Amino acid sequence: MTLTLRPARPDDLSDIAALYGQEVEGGTATFELTPPGEAEMGRRLAAVQAVGLPWLVAERGGRFAGYAYASPFRPRPAYRYGVEVSIYVEPAARGCGVGRRPLEGLVEAVRAMGLRHLIAAVSDSDSSVASIALHQSLGFATAGIYRQVGWKFDRWLDVTLLQLDLAPDGPPPAGPGLDLSGGAA
Repeated sequence: MTLTLRPARPDDLSDIAALYGQEVEGGTATFELTPPGEAEMGRRLAAVQAVGLPWLVAERGGRFAGYAYASPFRPRPAYRYGVEVSIYVEPAARGCGVGRRPLEGLVEAVRAMGLRHLIAAVSDSDSSVASIALHQSLGFATAGIYRQVGWKFDRWLDVTLLQLDLAPDGPPPAGPGLDLSGGAA
């Protein structure tokens, strides 16, 4: 089945909110406990796009299969060269490359922007082996583990931090980085 990648649009918000809502209610990829609606997901999409970062939608066979986006890593100006990446894949599309392609797209877009670091915070380390392996296959290295920092579904959850440095031996940044004066997504 053909996998295509494109920028997210407002008409994707229903699918985005539904997928994220499933993960909020039944999964551990997010520590939110109440699913946000389409309006809130639209605010988040707009915030990511307002700082010039990518939010990508994956379609498999012409149907929504997942999404991935980059958001500012932290709101302080010294962090302006780093982003955090997030990926959500429809359950029926998992294991079919739907996570890999958007993550590759994010890496390419962030590199083209002259940014330096991509950070992934993968929650529930024990059951997120596939997500950790995906990130590692693209060059992300484990940077640490926050132990038992989330309480969801009556249990403690860890968060594994992974980092991809796009220029580990490179010179100081040439460009201004992200404009974080408007806040983070």
